[in-house]
Amino acid sequence: MRRPAELFDRKTEWDDLAAFATRPGSGTHLALVRGRRRQGKSFLLRRLAKATNGFYYQAVEEEKSQTLASFGAAIGKYLGIPGAGLVIDSWDAALNVLGNLPTGNGPVLVVLDEFPYLLKHSPELASLLQRAIDRSRDGGPPLRLVLCGSALAVMSSLLTGTQALRGRASLDVVVQTFDYRTAAAFWEIDDAATAFIVHSVLGGTPGYRDLLPTSPPKKVSDVGKWLAAGPLNPASALFREDDYLLTEERSLSDRALYHSVVRAIANGNTSQAKIASALGREQRAVQHPLKALEEAGFVSRTDDALRARRPFYRLTDPIIRFHHVVTRPDHARFEERRTIEAWKDAQPRFLTHVLGPHFEDIARDFILKFASKQTVGGQPATVGPAIVNDVASRTQHELDVVAIGRNDDGSTAVLALGEAKHSKAKRTPADLARLEHIRSLVTAKDPSAESARLLLFSASGFEGNLTQQVAARNDVELINLERLYTGD
Repeated sequence: MRRPAELFDRKTEWDDLAAFATRPGSGTHLALVRGRRRQGKSFLLRRLAKATNGFYYQAVEEEKSQTLASFGAAIGKYLGIPGAGLVIDSWDAALNVLGNLPTGNGPVLVVLDEFPYLLKHSPELASLLQRAIDRSRDGGPPLRLVLCGSALAVMSSLLTGTQALRGRASLDVVVQTFDYRTAAAFWEIDDAATAFIVHSVLGGTPGYRDLLPTSPPKKVSDVGKWLAAGPLNPASALFREDDYLLTEERSLSDRALYHSVVRAIANGNTSQAKIASALGREQRAVQHPLKALEEAGFVSRTDDALRARRPFYRLTDPIIRFHHVVTRPDHARFEERRTIEAWKDAQPRFLTHVLGPHFEDIARDFILKFASKQTVGGQPATVGPAIVNDVASRTQHELDVVAIGRNDDGSTAVLALGEAKHSKAKRTPADLARLEHIRSLVTAKDPSAESARLLLFSASGFEGNLTQQVAARNDVELINLERLYTGD
C-alpha cells in the first residue's frame, strides 16, 4: 500500500499501521495511536482509512447522546444508508454495529479518533471494548480497531495496571514531533542558524504551519518580523499555545501549580531540588506535579549519564518553554502589541533560557541520531547530560553531552564527553583544556573514559588557534551549526 505523498516523513508510522490494517486473521485486533496535538495523527489515519475503505470517526467534546447520534450518522453514511443514518442509543449497540460491518475480502479498519473525549462521558467504553475484543477471538469478524488521542496521560493509562484494555493492544504507535533536521526540510529552511531558531520556538510540530500567517523566515534577520506576525501576535492561536496544551490534559487540574513548575524548569532549574526551591516548597511537594507533567508528555526525566538516581528535568515542547521565558514575564506589553520593545527586552532571556538549552538538546540528538561512529568513537546506546564533581577544587562541572556505548564484551564505556554553548563568543583553547580536565576527573572513576572523544559544540564558531590545535589531534571534534544540520 503506497504512502500518500503529503504524509511528510511519516513512513514508519504509515508502514506499521498499514500492516496492522491489513493483517490477516479473524477477530478484533486493537492498536493505539497517540501523540501531542498537531503532529498529523488524524491526517495520517484519515488517509489510511480511505486507502483501506475503512471507517473513520472523530469524536468532539459533546454530550453522550449527541455523540451516539453523530456516530450513528457517520456509520450510516459509511454503509450508504440514506437519510439520517442509524439510530444508536448505547455503546453496546454501537459496538454490535461495528462487529457486523461487511468484511468483503479482508479485515475492516475502524478508527475512533479523539478517544479520550468518548471516555470523558462514557468511562464504561473501555470495558465494553475489552469484552468485544475477547468475544471476537472465537472466530469473530476481522475488525482492526484503532484508538487515537492527543491526551497522552489518558492514552498511556489505557494499557497500564488494571485497566480494561491492558494486554489487548497488539500495536502502540507514538507519533513524535519531527527531529530538527526533518523540521528544517519541512519548513524549507536552508540556513542552519535560521532553522535552529525556528525549531527552538516551534519544535518539530508540523501542524503549526497552518496557524502561521506568513512563510517561515529564510534568514536570521527576518526572525523578529516572523515572530511578531505569529507566536508574539496576540491575535494568533500560537500566542496562547502553552496554555492550550496544558489545558487539554484533564489530569493537570491545578493549572497554576503546573505552570509554576514549568516556569521553574524553563528558567534553568533542572533538578528536583532546584525546582522545589524556585517554588518555595519542599522537594516532596513537587514530586507529584513533576510525575504528572512527565506522564502527560510535557516534561522529560533523564538520569545523569554518569550517576544513577540523579535526574535532570527538561521541557519537551519548545513552544511552552518559549512562552514561559519570553511572553509570560511581559504578557501585558505583548498583548498591547508593544511587540518591538517587549521583544528587545526579552532578548537576554531568549538567548539564555531558550537558545542555550535548545542548542544542548540538538547536540545530544546529533550524537545519538546523526553523528558517525568516527565522530563519537563508537555506537552510542544512550546520550545525556551529567554533573562531574571536582573534589580538589570543591566545585562541579556540567557536561551537556555524555555518550555511553558498549564494548564487544558487553561492558559499558564512556565514548565521548562534550560541551554545547550557544553564545556570541567563539570557543577557545581554554574550553578544550577545561574539557580535558573533566575527562581526567571522569577517568578517575571510570577508566573507560580515558579514550573518550572530546566534543566542542559552538553556534558561533571556533578561534583559529583552537582549530590549529585540534588539527593535530584525533580525539577532538569541533561541531558548529552547519555540521549539526548537514554533517556527521
